[in-house]
Amino acid sequence: MTHSTDGAKIKRWREDPQWSQQHLTDLAGLGLRTVQRIENGQAASQESLMALANAFEVDAQSLLLDPTAEAANIVRTKNEKARDAIRMSFFIHLAGFLIGVATFIAISMTDGSGYFTMKVPLAWWFVGMVAHAATVLIIEIVTRYQDKTV
Repeated sequence: MTHSTDGAKIKRWREDPQWSQQHLTDLAGLGLRTVQRIENGQAASQESLMALANAFEVDAQSLLLDPTAEAANIVRTKNEKARDAIRMSFFIHLAGFLIGVATFIAISMTDGSGYFTMKVPLAWWFVGMVAHAATVLIIEIVTRYQDKTV
């Protein structure tokens, strides 16, 4: 049976007293490649887990991944990606809006009427920008709240 180990924690615990991987393998009686795989987050056998626990003088459970913490990490990562994507969509929309404003100004200046003829489409586009900004704000608030509660 294999166990999901917290490779980053094992590596930190090894590096804290400034042990090399070879030193840990000597203490635990494991192969160097086994320690390298475990530190890279791959599963460990029951025997390897017990050997590492003995080397660190800790309970074997402390070397395992905490499923709740892992799930919370996944949620935070997904929320961050969602926030980045929605922000990017807003900035793309904003860039298009600014190009549109410049285009609408150019159209109004060249029609010869002396009147800003493109104000109605510009106003509606501005309403769309405000709605998009509100959506971005809501998603920011909701995902940040969710990050704090998981």
